[in-house]
Amino acid sequence: MKEPQHKVHTSRVGNWLPWNQQVLSQWLDKTIQEAESAAKPFHPVIEEFQEFIETDPIMYMYFTEMFEQQPAFPPPPGSGDVKIKNYQQMLVIINHVLTTAPEFNTTGMVGFPINAILDFPMITPAGLAAFADQRVNEMFKKVLAVWTEFLDSSDSLYVLNTSPTGWMNPVAIEKLHMEEFVHDIDAPHWGFTSWNDFFIRQFKPGYRPVAAPDDPKVIVSACEAAPFALSTNVKKMDTFWMKGQPYSLEHMLAGHHVDYYEGGIVYQAYLSAENYHRWHSPIDGTIKEFHLLPGTYYSEAAAEGFDPAGPNNSQGYIAHTAARALIFIESDDPTMGMVCVMPVGMAEVSSCVVTVEVGQCVKKGEQIGYFQFGGSTHCLLFKEGAIADFDLQAIPQGALGSESTIVPVNSAIATAR
Repeated sequence: MKEPQHKVHTSRVGNWLPWNQQVLSQWLDKTIQEAESAAKPFHPVIEEFQEFIETDPIMYMYFTEMFEQQPAFPPPPGSGDVKIKNYQQMLVIINHVLTTAPEFNTTGMVGFPINAILDFPMITPAGLAAFADQRVNEMFKKVLAVWTEFLDSSDSLYVLNTSPTGWMNPVAIEKLHMEEFVHDIDAPHWGFTSWNDFFIRQFKPGYRPVAAPDDPKVIVSACEAAPFALSTNVKKMDTFWMKGQPYSLEHMLAGHHVDYYEGGIVYQAYLSAENYHRWHSPIDGTIKEFHLLPGTYYSEAAAEGFDPAGPNNSQGYIAHTAARALIFIESDDPTMGMVCVMPVGMAEVSSCVVTVEVGQCVKKGEQIGYFQFGGSTHCLLFKEGAIADFDLQAIPQGALGSESTIVPVNSAIATAR
């Protein structure tokens, strides 16, 4: 008889949005004022977005109602009540965001500005329907591609300065542990060529050694990430949108090798906005195949209710619905079999860049890809019977994982049988 499914969740530790709703409201109020006072002409992609909403009766209904339905979801007492008025104002603000980069903030970084704009509409009945719609997600993919172009350009370097909101001030340097990362302290902007270049900065040699490099049975963390969930006996089909967000392999894997992982284990952990954003191979093996799957950006689980940093509380849900990559690695250890590394995009963090090729042999700890602009969450999938045990640091801790801490990339998380 199979063991019962075991599942533990953690709280939000990603710091993509401020914990304090009042801080988020202040940022939104400031951003609304800046966007409306600038009155910049719409970028062509925003013009397309407006036409998309106004020429499709269903989209027009959704994007009108999601803002009208906001009063049913009041913020926590004392946090302020700043909400976007309508989709027209939403477009003005998103247009403004397309030429901005995230600033440093000691209280909480707004790393997901579009996410912050849509925080209240996302959980309304109209928002839940709209943000799960394929056409809406295709539109957001175009919008985010434009923002990525800006974040890839030298124009985005304006936030790499020594001001209180710059990433080169002493407080930010200490928080980022910049002494661990490759950079040129004497060069302008530390030698980075863009915001994205800074955000996917690499560790200096020796700062993240690979655990047990000569022992193929020791599995290491693929990302610098805090444990979110550890589930055994995962099912082929399950109700991933319900409270608890159980894993449903058919939907996570989009039909790829579903039977192989049925009854196996899913380990999920998520990345911090201020840390490392590249993925490493958790094992020695060969890249058998990989897939890039399109998906949602702002869809969240209705069962979680209002989430002041949504969809953070819906990370199990978005493992089934969001834009993601599937990287299948055949282990050199036949007992372990094939391991799937599944980086998952969330909100603005939606580009999964795979840097390995099919047939390539990889060593444990070798880079296999990265998130463009930051990181989100990731899963490791193991077949039934592959794992002997997990290390304590890989097990989510505390109620809703409130005591979980970040597991360093390349450190041991499990041992194969």
